Amino acid sequence: MRQFVTIAGNAFMELVRQPVFLLLMTSSAVFEIFLATPLYFAFGDEPKLVKNSVLAVMLLVGLFGAVITASVSLAREIRTGTALAVLSKPVGRAGFLLAKYMGLVLALSLLTFVNMVAALLASRMAFDAYGSVDLFAVAVFAGAMVLAYLLGGFSNFFLRRPFVSDAVFGVVLMVVLAFLVISSFDKEGKAQEFAKGVDWRMIPASVLVLFALWILAGLALACATRLDIIPTLAVCSGMFLLGMMSQYLFGEKAAAGTWWASVLYTVTPNWQLFWLADVLDTGKSDFHWGYVAKALAYAVCYIGAVLSVAVVLFEDRELS
Repeated sequence: MRQFVTIAGNAFMELVRQPVFLLLMTSSAVFEIFLATPLYFAFGDEPKLVKNSVLAVMLLVGLFGAVITASVSLAREIRTGTALAVLSKPVGRAGFLLAKYMGLVLALSLLTFVNMVAALLASRMAFDAYGSVDLFAVAVFAGAMVLAYLLGGFSNFFLRRPFVSDAVFGVVLMVVLAFLVISSFDKEGKAQEFAKGVDWRMIPASVLVLFALWILAGLALACATRLDIIPTLAVCSGMFLLGMMSQYLFGEKAAAGTWWASVLYTVTPNWQLFWLADVLDTGKSDFHWGYVAKALAYAVCYIGAVLSVAVVLFEDRELS
């Protein structure tokens, strides 16, 4: 168990030290806030458009993050021989792979957490044709991001610590502080009821997206046992597009009793189960955490199947 925790912790820290991870985290959070600032002409559906857009950004950034981090965590270690050095010690291949997946899950969860906080801010900042841009929130958030990078630079220059990882944790801290400050004041900078205007339903919606990213991480890790980053991205993108259409392509035929459609519908992940942005529309019912629990059960079962395949592929993988 101690070896598992050590490998998972090292994998997590290795991922957050990657410059591309910091770039994905920063750019996605900033872009989500940007989506809440322009003036749209959506006939009163501007808040809905903003919420759907930020969830889409969260999902797509997580897709790229899952592929890149899986390739960095496993494929590169196989190519450079690091995996062989670790497995020369009393560490089983299955335990090594599962620990790598746990480190990948932690990194994606951290990325999704920052995006979720930014999505909550975007839901508060969204306005219709009769509203105005929340310049106070934009200024506070921009200042928080700049301060996060300054903290990373300070620790790197004076304390000789790695810049990227400190900047990542600085972004996490500053985004949370920015949310607390922005939620305490209105657009004019006057004190108000805390979190007034924040759509808290973005939290379960983001959790569902996180479950989908965990599945994508398992698929990416399975591909990384045999493929490099570009083929892994191609396979995962294909599975993502196929899963978005699985209900249309296989679901109806499976319900009609077609055996091959039932098999394909079972094997293909149904991403629509994790995409319920329409529920955020005005007049619709709230999220029920019972559904989130059922989605978690589906994700756990699918991840277990994918990781079993990944272990089989990794067992006879030549590492020398």
